Amino acid sequence: MAVRRLRLPSFGIQILVALVLGVALGVLARSIGPAGDGADNGLTVTLSTIGSSFVLLLRALVPPLILTAIIASVANLRNVTNAARLAGQTLLWFAITALASVLIGITLGLVLRPGLSTSLTPQDGAVPDRTGSWLDFLTGLLPANFLGLSATTHLEPGADGVVAAASTGLSFNALQLVVIALVLGFAALKVGAAAEPFLSVNRSVLAIIQTVLWWLIRLAPLGTVGLLGNAVASYGWELLGPLGIFAVAVYLGLALVLFGLYPLILKLNGLSPVRWFAGAWPAIQLAFVSRSSLGTLPVTERVTVANLGVPKEYAAFAVPFGATTKMDGCAAVYPALSAIFIAQVFGIDLSIWDYVLIAFVSVVGSAATAGLTGALVMLTLTLSTLGLPLEGVGLLLAIDPILDMGRTAVNVAGQTVIPTIVAKREGLLDLSVFTSSKAANPFADDPFGPPTPAVEPVAPTTAERGSPLTVGHQAR
Repeated sequence: MAVRRLRLPSFGIQILVALVLGVALGVLARSIGPAGDGADNGLTVTLSTIGSSFVLLLRALVPPLILTAIIASVANLRNVTNAARLAGQTLLWFAITALASVLIGITLGLVLRPGLSTSLTPQDGAVPDRTGSWLDFLTGLLPANFLGLSATTHLEPGADGVVAAASTGLSFNALQLVVIALVLGFAALKVGAAAEPFLSVNRSVLAIIQTVLWWLIRLAPLGTVGLLGNAVASYGWELLGPLGIFAVAVYLGLALVLFGLYPLILKLNGLSPVRWFAGAWPAIQLAFVSRSSLGTLPVTERVTVANLGVPKEYAAFAVPFGATTKMDGCAAVYPALSAIFIAQVFGIDLSIWDYVLIAFVSVVGSAATAGLTGALVMLTLTLSTLGLPLEGVGLLLAIDPILDMGRTAVNVAGQTVIPTIVAKREGLLDLSVFTSSKAANPFADDPFGPPTPAVEPVAPTTAERGSPLTVGHQAR
């Protein structure tokens, strides 16, 4: 008698169920209230532990993923004879869409005026523990050591003022890792054949990391229950009252970018927005629940190649690079709206020059999001550039997890749309894949193995080296 294999619902259905379950458990945990000693109840602690564990596991994989993925992506540029032009076009379109996104944020801030529609006052704010400035950004480019490691010591004073305890933690500076990886990648290209053993080991390590990350991605529904449930249990809906207009403005701005700006650019380049949405949706969906562009990287890269028709060699450069620097949600819409909100709460008038500075910081300074803590650093960088009080950041921290889901989804959407547009403009896009009525499901693989890595060992043959193009131009 044949034994039927139990089939789980699709990954998308699992995520939707997790969202509903997370909200329900969060409401239940909040209704239970704190324990007798004032501590969180058992359900809240469980949800918090599940969510934080998922995030910690993602963060643990980020440093080796950045290092190996960018080295491999730079090495793959050797197979593209027009690599410099492709890189330049990618950066140009990164800047164009970032500028358009920040203008959307500024416009919504001026029209909706969220800072004048809140009951919060400057006294409700607090300076964040971690901030960003141009000095942080510039010094952050210079690696202090090979792995971009930094140590932080936290002192806990006792009742008599004497230090009662001290703890030291190590952390990676993602921006420094990007710089290190870029230097190593280009150095390997310069060395040539002698660097092939190094690149081969790097590809193997990357494949292993992607496999582990793929296993972790499979736990995203469980992580979603914990993250969303804990957010509801810890914050409830009270803060959505005074920050309701601001939250609506942020999501409206993100929606205009995702459903307005990106489809418009695709349409102007002769591509179907509907087909792009169908192909990129698995990555956008995972980004929304994981709140991590880097954690979504394997899925983003795979849908860009398998569903959107971007050449593997170019996608292996553009997508990892975009995952650390292409942040239209975190680095454009959000800091623009937040800066205007904080200025309105504190009664500070912004000049035309201030709005120009907001646009400049968003376009040029988005790489700072890789250095510390994403949108928080980008916001404090914007505020410090404008001379606005950093205490305003404390007004927004409570609902940041809710906003971060939408911001990350837009970030990842931009990381798929730009390689697609550039590939189309350069005659590299496989239109038969892009226009296919059936998009590949990146979650359809064996649950104990990752999808086929987009970054594969590539050693051009003699014939390929002699051909005019490896990725190849198509007739325009």
